[in-house]
Amino acid sequence: MIWESFDSYEALSDRAAHIFLAAARANPRIVLGLPTGRTPVGMYDRVVRECRDDYRCFRDVTTFNLDEYVGIPRDHPGSYYTFMREHLFEHGHISAAHTHIPDGMAPDLDEECRRYELDIANAGGLGLTFLGLGRNGHIGFNEPGTPFDSRTRIVQLTESTRIANAALFEDEQVPHEAITMGIGTILDSKSIVLLVAGTGKEKALSRLKSEEVDVAFPASSLWLHGNVRVLVSL
Repeated sequence: MIWESFDSYEALSDRAAHIFLAAARANPRIVLGLPTGRTPVGMYDRVVRECRDDYRCFRDVTTFNLDEYVGIPRDHPGSYYTFMREHLFEHGHISAAHTHIPDGMAPDLDEECRRYELDIANAGGLGLTFLGLGRNGHIGFNEPGTPFDSRTRIVQLTESTRIANAALFEDEQVPHEAITMGIGTILDSKSIVLLVAGTGKEKALSRLKSEEVDVAFPASSLWLHGNVRVLVSL
């Protein structure tokens, strides 16, 4: 792992956006794995700002999001489909056909998971994947105990994860299930950038730095990958 520390969230976001845009400029058809949540918002804001007047900026990239809630429509304000439209897709020139987010309302969720894996494979696999770090070490919605060879599937969300995402649902109940890209799928990415920012991440970061690989701590799987960069601002 390559570790980079920053004095502020703004500096971390600038660096993440630079990596995003440099990858897209080096390979305009790169396949990106993209996260949601609070941590990548700054990165997306900077990408949008830099690309506002550049039609070619990330027009031809293909994106696959890490996850989506089960049981809420795509236009729900808490859906990750809505999140990505608001923070990135509506502000760039990327074709909707090039963006992929699991459909949590699909009539056959198991088939939706199989289709998502096939779409990633048909796109040539993930070239660069950005991740956030959960307080319990989850990446995507891969909670503690997830096998490192897991693929896109339906998962039960832990209570701590549901509480952490409650702000997206106001007075509604946070979904109990989600579709998530598996750890094995993530590890197949050619390169990975882990973004670590926000309060309450210190313990998880310390455990990651220990280099102990344990299925009880999903992020530790990243030690099995040969090209991981960790950006930290706490």
